[in-house]
Amino acid sequence: MCGLNQIIISKETADAYNPKVVRSTMGAIFRVKVIIAEDLVKTLKEIKKHKFKVVATSLKTEDSIYDVEYDKKVIVIGNEANGVSDEILDMADIQAKIPMLGKTESLNASVATSVILYEYVRQKINRK
Repeated sequence: MCGLNQIIISKETADAYNPKVVRSTMGAIFRVKVIIAEDLVKTLKEIKKHKFKVVATSLKTEDSIYDVEYDKKVIVIGNEANGVSDEILDMADIQAKIPMLGKTESLNASVATSVILYEYVRQKINRK
């Protein structure tokens, strides 16, 4: 759908190969390399050495996901309960949020990821 070939998850993330997770991906999980990071902060620091920038989702910013250019970016999505850790927010090059109308403050992680990845796809299509 969006052309990603790998994702990095922290060891605290739900098991990517849990039968319910696999079923919900409709088989797409087997076309993506899943990397489990023992230390996500250390992994992100290593990735940054290769000229990638870290985009972290945060409700503490006014910057929008629609203002981010997603080329050479790693996107960090926090969990529903706590969001992205302060340590990762501090090392992020960009903090952005999904602008919303009404009283809703946040989305669950899978919906937020979908919205951001759709913006990534939209930008990629418009560059052609």
